[in-house]
Formats: sequence, C-alpha cells, structure tokens
Amino acid sequence: MTASTSFRRLTTPPDLKAIDKPTLIIHGADDQIVPIKVSGELSAKLVRGATLKIYQSGSHGLAQVDAERFNADLQGFIEN
Repeated sequence: MTASTSFRRLTTPPDLKAIDKPTLIIHGADDQIVPIKVSGELSAKLVRGATLKIYQSGSHGLAQVDAERFNADLQGFIEN
C-alpha cells in the first residue's frame, strides 16, 4: 500500500463536502509524507469555496518548519 492509497482511505469526501465555513488549506508541494494530490488538492476540490495555499518548496509540518510564514498566512485569512 502506498502513502497515497493509505491516506485516501482516511479522507472522507462526504465530511469534506459538508464543510460550509471559510476554510484555508495550506500544503507543501514537496510533502513526501502526505502527498499534495491526495490531501491538499483533493480537500480544496471537496470543500466548497476553500482557499488552497501551496508552499512551493514546503515539506511536511509547515506550522513547525515554516512557522512565521504559516502564522502570517493564517492570520491574514482570519482577518479577511
């Protein structure tokens, strides 16, 4: 089983489709633990009106490895 297949089993599209609040999805393009195709991009398609922010050189754990940028993006989303 690949990481993509394993993660896809945890993702529940009906739950994501039911979200009706402003949603920010931040994902690293270079995340090797949770691939962007089956996580960030899929979630952004399923959550109505979601905002997807991709960190082009970002890896996994963006809130820790790029905390300043992550927090600034989150604060900006909350304030808008």
